[in-house]
Amino acid sequence: MTAPTEVLVPDIGDFDDVPIIEVHVNVGDKINAEDPLITLETDKASMDVPAPAGGSIAEVLVKVGDRVSTGSPIMLLASGDGAAPSPAPSVVDQQEPEAAAVPPPVVQPAAAATGPAAAPVHADDTASPAGKDAAAGAHAGPSVRKMAREFAIDLTSVPATGPKGRITKEDLLAFLKGPAKAPAAAAAPAGSGIPEIPAQDFSKFGPIENVPLSRIKKMSGPFLHRSWLNVPHVTHQDEADITDLDKYRKELDTAGKADGYRVTLLAFLVKAAVSALKKFPEFNSSLAPEKDALILKSYYNIGIAVDTPGGLVVPVVKNADRKGIVELSKEFGTISSKARDGKLSPDDMSGGTFTISSLGGIGGTAFTPIVNAPEVAILGVVRSKMAPVWNGTEFAPRNILPLSLSYDHRVVDGALAAKFARHLCYLLEDDRRLLL
Repeated sequence: MTAPTEVLVPDIGDFDDVPIIEVHVNVGDKINAEDPLITLETDKASMDVPAPAGGSIAEVLVKVGDRVSTGSPIMLLASGDGAAPSPAPSVVDQQEPEAAAVPPPVVQPAAAATGPAAAPVHADDTASPAGKDAAAGAHAGPSVRKMAREFAIDLTSVPATGPKGRITKEDLLAFLKGPAKAPAAAAAPAGSGIPEIPAQDFSKFGPIENVPLSRIKKMSGPFLHRSWLNVPHVTHQDEADITDLDKYRKELDTAGKADGYRVTLLAFLVKAAVSALKKFPEFNSSLAPEKDALILKSYYNIGIAVDTPGGLVVPVVKNADRKGIVELSKEFGTISSKARDGKLSPDDMSGGTFTISSLGGIGGTAFTPIVNAPEVAILGVVRSKMAPVWNGTEFAPRNILPLSLSYDHRVVDGALAAKFARHLCYLLEDDRRLLL
């Protein structure tokens, strides 16, 4: 009989010690290739590790709460017939990029079951190594652990209400509030004790339906909430006359259609943003953890907010300063397709220095985009409009693009934001300036 093969965690990018939040199989289960074995959660996304082949589970080497890295053993897989064909996944499942973000795991022949290598590699809850955090065995994700550290909360003391005994951010907030009859905590850490919106029974007023949030929205919601609470947002509005630029863009777009790609205004926005970031390096920075210095970045990775059926994702165009309009346009088509097909990897969505959120294809007149912390600024763009502009002798129709620049007021003041936005407009109002 063929010895079981060892299933290893595949390449998951720069992430190490990633916690396991779900184990989907048990010993004896029959599985097919690509069936999810475990789910990992980083501070950016959750991801499934799929089975490399069909067969049956001979041994599960990990459990919920264990931390793994690229190459960590997770299963012993015996060859054989897989499970019966399962129903086709729902549309929502097919649109969740995190579930498809991990490549097939590496498989190596396992040592004999009686050898030392066959022992599970997970940590022993009853005998954690000296020097480990006392809360290491608590069932919580990275963002919850970070929040607990910030407020000096012992996770082992927090009652868990999440699925499978998982500690949620709401559990931490409830723990900070204390008993219901306790007096208001005036001396509580900054940002804690935020009152919850009272629950209501909406069914009393008419028919209702509970629709679960997509995984993207479940992951991005706490991130956006954290950014909104921690970053003092200010939004500066300006307008750029893109009449001449858009004529040039349409010429390039007509030529690009023949080669199977489109040229949108986004490529010009990225080029203008990179030029402005070089002139105003504070916008291409992050605030140091100690809040007493700026970390200036000499690379230009631009995040592009992409609307997908499952929610908003932000893939990152790396080294945007080294790419031209045509190359950027082709890359936008590729990453947009990957985003909508749920095939973005964690590396595709990390390393950004500045973000652009464009609603130009939908409409609107202005909005307040939320800073994608730890970045310090984000550019929001809506649909351009034709408007009469006085040219000194008469009103002439011009194509006007509204811009909304949100920024972290701890790093950027109002005057600097106005200069940055005006320089962006200056660049967009003459496409030749983008070549400088």
